[in-house]
Amino acid sequence: MSFSRKQKGGARAGRAAAVLLAASAVAALPAVAQYPGQISDKDKNAPTMRAVAVLEWVGDLAHPKASRLVPITVWDGQDLQDGDIYLARPQPLALDSETEYELQKDGKNIGFYIIHDAAQQQDSWIGLGAFKPLPTGPTPQQLAMARRRQKVDEDDTESDTPILHRKHHADDNDSNSGSGKSGNGSGSNGPTLHKGGDASGGSTASSGSTANGDNSDDNTSASAPDPDRPRLHADTDSPSTTASDPGRPKLHAPAGDDEARVDDLPNISDPDRPRLRRGEPAEYGPTVKPTLVGLPKDLDQEVAISDNSAIQQHPWDYSWASPDDEAKMKSALEDIARKELGLDQPAAAPTKVQTHRTSVHRKTTPPPPPAPLLDEQFRVFELQYGAGATLVLSAHTAGTGAQQKFVTLVAQPDLYGGVVVLLKNVTDGAHLDVTPRMRLIDAVDALADNRGELLFELRGQSQRQFALYRVLRGQATKIFTTGASYWGTTAE
Repeated sequence: MSFSRKQKGGARAGRAAAVLLAASAVAALPAVAQYPGQISDKDKNAPTMRAVAVLEWVGDLAHPKASRLVPITVWDGQDLQDGDIYLARPQPLALDSETEYELQKDGKNIGFYIIHDAAQQQDSWIGLGAFKPLPTGPTPQQLAMARRRQKVDEDDTESDTPILHRKHHADDNDSNSGSGKSGNGSGSNGPTLHKGGDASGGSTASSGSTANGDNSDDNTSASAPDPDRPRLHADTDSPSTTASDPGRPKLHAPAGDDEARVDDLPNISDPDRPRLRRGEPAEYGPTVKPTLVGLPKDLDQEVAISDNSAIQQHPWDYSWASPDDEAKMKSALEDIARKELGLDQPAAAPTKVQTHRTSVHRKTTPPPPPAPLLDEQFRVFELQYGAGATLVLSAHTAGTGAQQKFVTLVAQPDLYGGVVVLLKNVTDGAHLDVTPRMRLIDAVDALADNRGELLFELRGQSQRQFALYRVLRGQATKIFTTGASYWGTTAE
């Protein structure tokens, strides 16, 4: 089969176009492969920032003699940041004024702590604020949800069939349901069109009703607002736009706080900059607030969490199938602790007792009672739903200096009814600055992933740190440690 010159030229042009299209498609393949497409955001309900702190106080929690909030970590969605220095300007983000912290014990909310001011104590930042008890009634979120549910129920009392007119309610006047509402005599269920604009000058706004001489009702009905009409309201909960840094992230603020705050002062570069003045005016200088100094013996501690979204309650208590199992595990862990502290005693050897006859009876003396463990604390956690028990025991012996020994054990039950120690800390009073003692604060969800981590205070003789441990797959791994800070000599 032969082609003419024109046909051959057209065929060559077609083949060239096909080659060009194929080449362009091949060239476009890497670009398409490298383009990631639309990157979907994470779950909108998932928190993106969470601060963990420790509230320390002396006296009653509702009315403490003195209190302070020590920032520990800030989870920014990717990494754990040191809460003492994260976004410091000069105070860290975790101690911004009016930040609300939720106090938790075993994962249950026991109250709130509102930050009013921040200060430095022994080169470390602390938050100063006030305790707020749990609300006795429903929360604002629950009230808003109840109002929305009630609104839906009122609008849907008669039927689910869509209609084009406003439903007739029992509180409507009888005059509004007459035939004068319909200009074409179709009855009260027919839609009525009204001219927009000022209702006062609209004699033509209800032309159908003028035929019946009922202008007053229609003019009133046309000018009255529709209670079912949707309206736009200003967002009173949004943060103030007058802040010096609108892009600065914010943690949770107390509900109902509608007062505006002035962050910047005109013509002043630094409002906190000290100024020299003659004399001592009473209106200048910060108010002296009672704060904790050092580590008093009657110091109480609780975990505090602040989040930019609602904090889901997750109790960490482990429920045993039988109370005997808990007693058995505690006894086994206490034996390990006594052995680590050097308090275990050898079993008493049986003694021979000669009777009147030639027979010899062996008599075993009862073993001495176990040595006491001072300040023993035993906690059992379920660090994630469906997980096994995680045991934490801490205690110490009597004495001072090298004679006083401390032990902390983290363990889990094994398949044979025993315990497996995952983490062991043993030290004495003479080497606390080298090997600090581990004091359990509580379990806390620091990564906002619905898993619990163990928060410990690493207390030395004159310094201390805080550390987070994640227990997973039979291992206890340290995932974060704060910087060392000087807090004075321990009072214990």
